Amino acid sequence: MHHNGVMSIGILTSGGDCPGLNAVIRGVVLKGIQIYNKKFVGFKDGWRGVIDGDIIPLERKDIQGIAKQGGTILGTSRTNPFEGNGGADRVRENMHKLGIDSLIAIGGEGTLAAAKRLTDAGIKIVGVPKTVDNDLSATDYTFGFDTAVQIATEAMDRLRTTGDSHGRCMVAEVMGRHVGWIALHSGMAAGAHAILIPEQKTSIEQLCAWVRSAKDRGRAPLIVVAEGFKLDSMDDAHSERGLDAFGRPRLGGIGDLLAPEIEARTGVETRATTLGHIQRGGTPTAYDRVLATRYGMAAVDSVIHARWGRMVSLSGTSITHVAFEDALGKLNTVPQSRYDEAAILFG
Repeated sequence: MHHNGVMSIGILTSGGDCPGLNAVIRGVVLKGIQIYNKKFVGFKDGWRGVIDGDIIPLERKDIQGIAKQGGTILGTSRTNPFEGNGGADRVRENMHKLGIDSLIAIGGEGTLAAAKRLTDAGIKIVGVPKTVDNDLSATDYTFGFDTAVQIATEAMDRLRTTGDSHGRCMVAEVMGRHVGWIALHSGMAAGAHAILIPEQKTSIEQLCAWVRSAKDRGRAPLIVVAEGFKLDSMDDAHSERGLDAFGRPRLGGIGDLLAPEIEARTGVETRATTLGHIQRGGTPTAYDRVLATRYGMAAVDSVIHARWGRMVSLSGTSITHVAFEDALGKLNTVPQSRYDEAAILFG
């Protein structure tokens, strides 16, 4: 892969897939080729490709028309680069062998934490933040969030139709491990009668009061719950599916837990729907395509300016960059004022 001594820049997408990943890849490659005359390769399936030295070429023809596709043409995985036969030496060795002198890592908290460790070991890495949940504090918005909210809102509009027809309470479970941004935005947009988020412990009594209040006004109650929500009687978020590669619980199922409780206490027939991976699939919104493209272009600038150990970030409407350590460890949680604003619409 040594193109007559010309070094390549490697790109990887890691962690859960997310609408807008392809637009980032396209932004990187287009600007990198057009403006800086650089060469690019893609690692297959996140850190797994880096550890196995599994690469594909990324030339102009490989990225045509991909910005409007969801998912990632490189594939992704939740592989941890420090597990198994991984580690900084292995990464360094593969990069050298393949003629790659720097990496653009597109991923969420697990990915950026791994990228920071590799940067500390002297590997040249630039990060692009990826989290559908919008839970990274060092950037105002992450691409994929807008799409997830749009999909969740449309789903709730449909749930409301069937709820109205049957006089049922509908519980919609959306993504949001630690933060309730998707639940808050989609719930507000869809006119939910209660929004349950990880930042706000709520009692089953309060929830049922909101359900009764909506029902008494002749409405079919719509409840939105983030997967990481806990009732005030629960110590941990609901998880029945073990841990992922980074040791984090796989969440999901809180909606199914709440529905029979609501029905038993209020007498209102209640159905739960988990939107799950539907929120991450399909075509990114225009907003996410634009944001992702700008992130990709900014990431190439960071490589050219040797901003190793930093990730690109959105501040207001400008793309800037922040150190990995500033991006990690502090969640972008829903502030009390935003929840209170939404709560005016409850019940």
